[in-house]
Amino acid sequence: MTGGGETWARAYYRNTSGAELRSVLTLMGPGGRTVELHCALPAHDEPGSCETPRGPSAGGPDAYAAVAEYAGVGPVEETPLLLRAGSDRAPVPEASDRPGASG
Repeated sequence: MTGGGETWARAYYRNTSGAELRSVLTLMGPGGRTVELHCALPAHDEPGSCETPRGPSAGGPDAYAAVAEYAGVGPVEETPLLLRAGSDRAPVPEASDRPGASG
């Protein structure tokens, strides 16, 4: 997400599993910069979110990608990855596809 010259990542969840889960939200930016945030997802049916700290943008939105991974609580080798979801960058339209372009 971007706004006001800042960039951050946010993932929404709803944990109906009956057990606490954990997530890792990773924001990858230009120059190999990465922010990783670990979140605990309580076992209840209420929606929630996990959000990285906001930081100064170092490029446009297409310079960033985010990944959210969800797993059970416990040792990594004993708790399988339940879901991995990543951001999808919007395609850059060709000049002839842009409004007002002649071609």
